[in-house]
Amino acid sequence: MATQTKLIASESFSTQVRRGGLTSTDCPCREVLKDVTSPWGVLLLIVLMGDVRRFSELRRMVGGVSEKMLSQTLKRLEAHGLVHRKSYGTVPPHVEYSLTPLGRTVGERVEALADCIETILPDTLDARRSSPSPKTRLS
Repeated sequence: MATQTKLIASESFSTQVRRGGLTSTDCPCREVLKDVTSPWGVLLLIVLMGDVRRFSELRRMVGGVSEKMLSQTLKRLEAHGLVHRKSYGTVPPHVEYSLTPLGRTVGERVEALADCIETILPDTLDARRSSPSPKTRLS
């Protein structure tokens, strides 16, 4: 099993998807991928690329996220080793969040993907407007 894990780790993500390894329900990468690519995960990684942030700052910067979802997403990203949580023993509580080196590596790629999507957004909106499918058509 260790040899298989080593082999899989040496392959790129896209190669593993094409091979079918990541589409397996047993692949541990799927849980990380799910949390990183969730709407709140993507936005939090991008926001944390800029600086250390407090919980209330993150809540203000990521519009639409509830306190519960923000907390859950931060805990998941922390469990994956992507986010560092530093709690100061003060009253009221003072907690700061930052990216770990691993989180910064992932954040750079997520940020690049978001930048790419922003660049092509006018074309994707045009495509959706001209789509014959009523499910994807925008008003």
